[in-house]
Amino acid sequence: MSSGRHFLQIPGPSNVPDRVLRAISYPTIDHRGPEFAELGLDVLDKLKSVMRTESEAVIYPASGTGAWEAALVNTLSPGDRVLMFETGQFGTLWAGVARDLGLEVDFVPGDWRSGVDPAVVEERLSADTEHRIKAVAAVHNETSTGVTSRIPEIRAAMDRTGHPALLFVDTISSLGSVDYRHDEWGVDVTIGGSQKGLMLPPGLSFHGISAKALQAAESAGLPRSYWNWGPMLASGAGGYFPYTPATNLLFGLREAVAMLHEEGLERVFARHRRFAAATRAAVADWGLEVQCRVEEEYSPVLTAVAMPDGHDADKLRTAILDHFDVSLGAGLGKLSGRVFRIGHLGHLNEPGLLGTLGAIEAGMRLVGIPYRPGGATAAAEHLADTAA
Repeated sequence: MSSGRHFLQIPGPSNVPDRVLRAISYPTIDHRGPEFAELGLDVLDKLKSVMRTESEAVIYPASGTGAWEAALVNTLSPGDRVLMFETGQFGTLWAGVARDLGLEVDFVPGDWRSGVDPAVVEERLSADTEHRIKAVAAVHNETSTGVTSRIPEIRAAMDRTGHPALLFVDTISSLGSVDYRHDEWGVDVTIGGSQKGLMLPPGLSFHGISAKALQAAESAGLPRSYWNWGPMLASGAGGYFPYTPATNLLFGLREAVAMLHEEGLERVFARHRRFAAATRAAVADWGLEVQCRVEEEYSPVLTAVAMPDGHDADKLRTAILDHFDVSLGAGLGKLSGRVFRIGHLGHLNEPGLLGTLGAIEAGMRLVGIPYRPGGATAAAEHLADTAA
């Protein structure tokens, strides 16, 4: 048995703060009673404050995959076309959900090293003179690659075309970690999840919903029941749910958002950027390469590190877990065995990050990965030089 605390440094689920764990442990209350109504209204308001929206919001007792489906079925009809992008594993999986629902997917191939190209969005929408494309779907932070797409530039590209398509944005790994502005950026459906920047266990997912998306829902023809915004919004107006909610996770959500605001959202975002830069400094000093190839798209949430040719990332991750009790993210899909992912999001401080990077450096030495020693020191120097 290992001594000390396990280091969970995957890019989600992230570490759950003790304050949030204590909140989740509160006695369950009657979800039809007045105490719950106060909780329901409070968490909806707090969720909107993180999404930066005055629009409607809903909370599903579901994973982010459910919220993907919910965005599609509430706004679209069979045969509608959706513009989607191969930014990595999660952009690819979301496209699969759309196809399963009978939607036509205009899937833009990608290299798994960069985000959504706003110029391609503009080109595809400009060519769609019949307005067959009903929605553009983008993953804000692609968790499989460590790439953050530039949502304001995507919105600007859409606006230049005058195209009426909706804009869907997956913020499952960015909400609460990366600057995000639902209203200001003209997003129609924001999709979020509980288990990453919001520092909760898995089990909740979210939508921020624009007036334009609500209008689209009135004529949408895909079947919907569990995901239907109508009953959710009607019940939510009084602080309730149309079905049994995840009450104790809502206690945790209230506490988690309170923690974000106590630190200050701008400081939270700056902390994530600083930790990401320190991690990249370590990777560069090791002589390794990050998966993201576009500097302005570097993720504040995680860093995906490419392995030298002939070396297996999963062998390295296993050694680091077995010998140093640190969990790192696996390569997903096309990147299986080719990258390992360092999560630096949520409830994390400098000693936690430096301990993780030190364990990685020790692990590379242990299994014979070619690298230059000193990456953990380079990260420490960056953290020292940027300390407030």
